[in-house]
Amino acid sequence: MLTWDDYNNEEALNATPPAPVVDKAVETLAEPAPAPTPQEAVSATNREGVAADAEAAAAMANVDLAKAALEELDVAPGLEELEMGAARVSVDEKAMINCRADLNQLVPFKYDWAWQKYIDGCANHWMPQEINMTADVATWRSNDGLSEDERRIVMRSLGYFSTADSLVANNLVLALYRLITNPECRQYLLRQAFEEAIHTHAYQYCIESLGMDEGEVFNMYREVPSVAAKAAWSISHTHSLSDPNFRTGTPETDQELLRNLIGFYCVTEGIFFYCGFTQILSMGRRNKMTGVAEQFQYILRDESMHLNFGIDVINQIKLENPSLWTEEFKQEAIQMILEGTELEIAYARDTMPRGVLGMNASMMEEYLQFICNRRLIQIGLPEQFPGAQNPFPWMSEIMDLRKEKNFFETRVIEYQTGGALSWD
Repeated sequence: MLTWDDYNNEEALNATPPAPVVDKAVETLAEPAPAPTPQEAVSATNREGVAADAEAAAAMANVDLAKAALEELDVAPGLEELEMGAARVSVDEKAMINCRADLNQLVPFKYDWAWQKYIDGCANHWMPQEINMTADVATWRSNDGLSEDERRIVMRSLGYFSTADSLVANNLVLALYRLITNPECRQYLLRQAFEEAIHTHAYQYCIESLGMDEGEVFNMYREVPSVAAKAAWSISHTHSLSDPNFRTGTPETDQELLRNLIGFYCVTEGIFFYCGFTQILSMGRRNKMTGVAEQFQYILRDESMHLNFGIDVINQIKLENPSLWTEEFKQEAIQMILEGTELEIAYARDTMPRGVLGMNASMMEEYLQFICNRRLIQIGLPEQFPGAQNPFPWMSEIMDLRKEKNFFETRVIEYQTGGALSWD
C-alpha cells in the first residue's frame, strides 16, 4: 500500500507494483459479463413474458374464485341482523336494554344527555406526558421530601388505581358495550373505555417517573389486604356479565345487568376512588407531588363524568323497566353500596394510621358516609347515614368542571382540551 511519502518518491512512482493475488472466484465475478447474443436476449424476453402471463392467469383465477364464493353466499344471517334496519329508526324504537332497533343508526338521538357527555369527554382530552413530573421526582428521591405516612399514601394510591382502571375497562369492553342497546350510550362507552386506558397510562407514567418497583405496585391488588378486598369485591359483582353466553331479556338477567351497573358505577367508580383521590389532591394543595396530583385532578374530572353517566343509565333502565326495581332489589342495592363504603373506610384506616395532610381516618369515614348517602339518593334510595357532612368541601370545587378555582397555586380558566389548558 502506498503512503503519502511514496507519492513524492520518484522511484516509488516508477516502480512496477507486484501483481495482486486475486481469488479466481472473485476474478470471475469482477469480469464484466459478456453481452447476450440476440438469441439469448429473445429467450430471456420470452421467459419474462411467460412469467407475466402465469401471474395474470393466477390473478384471474382468484377473481373467479371470489365471484363463485359470492354466488354461493348465504345472506340469511346478515339479513336477519339487519331486518329491523330496513326502515329508518325512530326515537320510540330505541331503548337502553333489550332493544332490537338497528344499533348502527346513531341518530335520531333518544338520550341527548348521553351524546352531550360524549362531546364533553372529548373536550377534556389529555395525555399523561403533558404533565411535568420533575418536581415530583426530586421530592420522591429526597430523604426529607415526604414523611413515611405520605409515602405510604402515594404507594397505596398508585397500587390500587394502577389496576382498578383496568378492571373497569374490562367490564366496559367485555360486558356493558354488548348489553347496552342504545347507540349514543355506546358511543360514550367507547370514549370511557379510551379514558380508562389513559388513566392506566397515567399511573404507569407516575410509577415509572418516580422509579418505583413496577412489579410491586402493579401487583399490590393481590398482595395488600385493603387493596385486594376492593378489587375482589369489584370483580365479584361484575364478572358474570363477561361470560359471552350471558344475555339479557329475562327479569333475572336484566336485574343482573342492573346489579353490575350499581356495583360498577356507584361503588367501584363512585366510592372506591374517593379516599385515594382526596389524599393525593390534598397533597397537591400543600405543594407536594404536584405532578401526580395534577394527573389525579384530570382523572377525577373524567371519573365524575363516568359516574354521572352511569347514574343516568341506571335511572333510565329503572324508568323503562319498573318491574325490575322491586323492594327486594332495592334492599340489595342498599346493601351493595354499604358494603362498598365499609371497604373504603377500611382502606382509609390502612393508609392513614395517623393524621396526615390535614385529615385522618375518622374524617375520611364521615366523608365516605356522606358520599354513600349521595350515591343512594342519586338512584332513588334512602340515606343510611343521616346528618353525615362533607369535611372536605374543596373536593366539590375540584369536581366542578367549569368552576374557576385556585389549585396548586394556579387557576383553571375553563374546561377545555387538556393540551390547551390555560393557566394564570
